[in-house]
Amino acid sequence: MAFSWVATIIIIIVAILARKSLNLVPSGVQNFVEVIIEFFLDLVETNIGHLGRHFLPFIGTIGIYVLVCNFLGLIPGCEAPTSNLNTNAALALPVFFATHIYGIKEHGLGYIKHFVGPIRSLPALPLMILMFIIEVIGHLARPLTLSVRLFGNMVAKHKIILILLLLSPVVVPTAILGLGVLVSVIQAFVFVLLTTLYLAGSVEAAH
Repeated sequence: MAFSWVATIIIIIVAILARKSLNLVPSGVQNFVEVIIEFFLDLVETNIGHLGRHFLPFIGTIGIYVLVCNFLGLIPGCEAPTSNLNTNAALALPVFFATHIYGIKEHGLGYIKHFVGPIRSLPALPLMILMFIIEVIGHLARPLTLSVRLFGNMVAKHKIILILLLLSPVVVPTAILGLGVLVSVIQAFVFVLLTTLYLAGSVEAAH
């Protein structure tokens, strides 16, 4: 919990510094922040389309928070908040609810078409019911998979670095630390990408 607040404070400080240094020609902190925001903007517009900018604050906030939390685990004496399953569940549940809230908001009762497959004829009713059950189970599993995937990778990374640090205090941990940075970035990207795809699937037209 303490390191979650540390991650939040770091993000707020960087945001304040970026806001104070706003210029037409970006430099320093503003340039760094703009690169990150442009990455998220391109991601949401590519996958979601015309509604991408609407989801940018939500997706960008989750992505930046997960990334900072992952990086905290690389600092000696610190623990990544994302290595705690409770933190990941607290991130995954808003994604789950947002997916269906915006799906209903965009399509109304027609949102149910996302769960019954492409077949709409009466003779195919048993198949539609089966598809509905499968889709519901799949959607209910999303928060679990988002949470456990991030949790497992962060815990494994932390344990490996700790074990190798005991075996070889200098050489091996340095290489693993570089791998840890890569894992932290990739896991944050995977979490954000899945969030984006879930939202894109909920607001797109069912075919």
